[in-house]
Amino acid sequence: MQILSLIGRDKELFSADIQSNEKKLAEIVGSSRFLVLGGAGSIGQAVTKEIFKRNPKKLHVVDLSENNMVELVRDIRSSFGYIEGDFQTFALDIGSIEYDAFFKADGQYDYILNLSALKHVRSEKDPYTLMRMVDVNVFNTDKTLQQAINAGVKKYFCVSTDKAANPVNMMGASKRIMEMFLMRRSLDIDISTARFANVAFSDGSLLHGFNQRLEKRQPIVAPNDVRRYFVTPQESGELCLMSCIFGDNRDIFFPKLSEALHLITFADIAVKYLAEKGYEPVLCSSEDEARELSKTLPDQGKWPCLFTSSDTTGEKDFEEFFTDQETLDMERFENLGIIKNEADFDSQKLKDFEDRISTMKRDLVWNKQALVDLFHHMIPDFGHKETGKYLDSKM
Repeated sequence: MQILSLIGRDKELFSADIQSNEKKLAEIVGSSRFLVLGGAGSIGQAVTKEIFKRNPKKLHVVDLSENNMVELVRDIRSSFGYIEGDFQTFALDIGSIEYDAFFKADGQYDYILNLSALKHVRSEKDPYTLMRMVDVNVFNTDKTLQQAINAGVKKYFCVSTDKAANPVNMMGASKRIMEMFLMRRSLDIDISTARFANVAFSDGSLLHGFNQRLEKRQPIVAPNDVRRYFVTPQESGELCLMSCIFGDNRDIFFPKLSEALHLITFADIAVKYLAEKGYEPVLCSSEDEARELSKTLPDQGKWPCLFTSSDTTGEKDFEEFFTDQETLDMERFENLGIIKNEADFDSQKLKDFEDRISTMKRDLVWNKQALVDLFHHMIPDFGHKETGKYLDSKM
């Protein structure tokens, strides 16, 4: 499947920047030791492969998903073979005591890249999943950062999201709060991060769901009014590695908005996707009609589609990688922009956040509104919009 053509592009986004920096990139990776956290997710796998193919001295990969880790190893062996360096994978939860024991037993790394995250807007539908999002996106990051500082790690990279810029959903806001915690730790260790667009066909994404719908002979459903930027899985790995290796302390890398990076609707991608699979889309007016037609249309070379407007909580009308208040470096790379940051954080607010979350957990009682209010305390202009509708309530 030609992902580039589906997302409206005909060339790779970062190829010029990678080529012009490849010699230095290969030298640094080849002489360094890496730990990748969340390395079996879509972005984590892409980052792991970018590091592996440049022959690192050491590459350890940690992820909660045992099955995805198996596929990562199979993919690497089938694509690249073997390296002389120490390559190992560990099926661990980075929030667990087992992970702490693992890190204490080794901990000798030059670079730690944290790709673990709860990334779905739909995760804010209930207070318990939302609390886990806070744990994974904020507190696990802060814990592993402190461990990196204690072990003398050279650099810590952590992935953020475009949704952290002027956030309107809890996922984006959690990543914005994570960035605040990163700034506090940046006084003791060099950190860098990246905000980037949707990764096309990443695990759990709507586009990845297209593959599942065809396999299960089910309708294709997509919003027709939400336009997004997309990068390929490989580009996501390249962006993270470039930020990790070349980012100065507190830098946030992002793709430059240019003619090379096109806004496209999910519905438009669905039409392109079906055409590549040899199907003609048939627009339906209801879920019932789409489900019924899925029993007969595929045999005729057609596929039922339901394209509707978006009305669920947390959807942002547009995408942005930076705000008007942020300082940018748009000259260093051809297709990579950089947000330059000072160590700007409010220690009292961070302590308030830690204390209030700790109290909720101790009492085993909290609700969504309490978390929303706490997020507003951290981000006064947080533009959260509660519609009462969530993606899990739609087909």
